[in-house]
Amino acid sequence: MLVDASTFDDAGVFALSARDALVQTVDFFPPIVDDPYDFGRIAAANSLSDVYAMGGRPLTALALLCAPETALPAEVVAAVMQGGLDTMKKAGVSVVGGHSVRDPELKFGYAVTGMARRKQLLLNSGARAGDRIFLTKPLGTGILSTALKQGRLDAALTRRLTEHMVGLNRAASEAAVAAGARAATDITGFGLVGHASQLADASGVTLELRVSPRLFLPRVLELAEAGVVPGGLGRNREHYSPSAALATADTANGARSIPPAVLDALYDPQTSGGLFVCVPERRAATFVSALRRRKGSCFELGRAVRRSASSVVLTAA
Repeated sequence: MLVDASTFDDAGVFALSARDALVQTVDFFPPIVDDPYDFGRIAAANSLSDVYAMGGRPLTALALLCAPETALPAEVVAAVMQGGLDTMKKAGVSVVGGHSVRDPELKFGYAVTGMARRKQLLLNSGARAGDRIFLTKPLGTGILSTALKQGRLDAALTRRLTEHMVGLNRAASEAAVAAGARAATDITGFGLVGHASQLADASGVTLELRVSPRLFLPRVLELAEAGVVPGGLGRNREHYSPSAALATADTANGARSIPPAVLDALYDPQTSGGLFVCVPERRAATFVSALRRRKGSCFELGRAVRRSASSVVLTAA
């Protein structure tokens, strides 16, 4: 066993040989959008993300379905599963079977198995002082999904939210591996600060992150300011804020602090979020170029430094 739960990594990793390793993960959840086909697509992309976050290539998947026996039309369940299957095909992953159970609430996802080269694994424990830090998707899916449930999103933003969550992290993973990165995680249920804290603790470094409104999807900060946030945001903040220090940025116009709405949204639980990648300084430009060639994009967030009292230090950009 090369990677287990002790470092809060995204997947377990088991050695197959001196060169190769098996990567295994599982994830499923209730619907977060209204369209059943889109829900299936999102569930599949989210399940695949943990393998990509380890620097692996997903190969096979087993579907996991919980559904009411009579209250849900068969065509709805079929659409969910078709959405998942189409996303798996897009990723080049074979769905080899699955399991279903009767349940009052619909839930769907996959157990995914992949492969990785042992020397190319992206680990929570792999960051080193001097690494530059990049994020490959904007934040705010938890807040926007909550707004959607409350009928606060228009059709255009609902489509953007959906396409954001069905986007695969394959290009970001391939670019990180090609650039020689050694540390990464995907930003999901624990929010940016939570996952950054886990990676910092596993690596024995402190992560200095510069944050600004540009990190977020449209309307996220407006909704956060109005209190339209998921319950998981408050739990994340309660658990992880002791690990995060706030630093005031000095500018030509005086001190600048992080706005309250931005700070709240840094704890927003994400679904199918982007990769948080730590890249050695000398390889950072290679990572950005490799990602662009794969038609991906990223934000630079900061850098890893020698360990201090805090796991994460947040500064207004």
